[in-house]
Amino acid sequence: MPAAAASTLPEPAAPAFSPLYQQIKSLLVRSLQGGEWAPGQVIPSEVELAARFRVSQGTVRKAIDELATENVLVRRQGKGTFVATHAEQSTQFRFLRLTPDDGSAPALRRRLLDCRRMRAPPEVARRLGLKTGEAAVQVRRLLLAAAAGDEPRPVVLDDLWLPGPQFKGLTAERLQAWQGPLYRLFEAEFAVHMIRAEEKIRAVAAAADEAELLAVPAGAPLLLVERLSYT
Repeated sequence: MPAAAASTLPEPAAPAFSPLYQQIKSLLVRSLQGGEWAPGQVIPSEVELAARFRVSQGTVRKAIDELATENVLVRRQGKGTFVATHAEQSTQFRFLRLTPDDGSAPALRRRLLDCRRMRAPPEVARRLGLKTGEAAVQVRRLLLAAAAGDEPRPVVLDDLWLPGPQFKGLTAERLQAWQGPLYRLFEAEFAVHMIRAEEKIRAVAAAADEAELLAVPAGAPLLLVERLSYT
């Protein structure tokens, strides 16, 4: 007959303290996610927000400072604070921070490889919150770095999966005709504004097809970045 075992439960953890400005920052992000202020639109002044949230103007300023540092908001001297758009230079590569060894700004060119609509694979459907068998759009492209006097060389192979319902009408022709950042296209023509992302990074060996596209030997070390972007 099995012996009875006594268990001791740990004391409940005390709730984590969140500074007041972080709470205001969360409320501002919630308003952005809810579409209260559109990309490119000016938000209320610090005085108005302080009155709305019943906090000091300094608390609001600190919350806005963090969102500006994260390129979610943009301060413009004498004009106010605006919701960032992906058309602005500071946010074009918000989630892709490639910097040459000399510290200069990246000069990246884009080469579209494929754009197709298909049933989302199970893992993609799960990550995108889609139902099994629901449509997704797969976009594959190369990003090439152009050094002065040299031929552009591939540095990034992008495989993007987009939820089909939000991206009806996205075609290879539409992507080829677009000149700006991809997230700006999503924002301008599909009303989908990316404001944050979660990333995982790990080292992998280049598979044969990846090696050919990136112009490296098969088995060469690569960095794999898995990003999940949120509106």
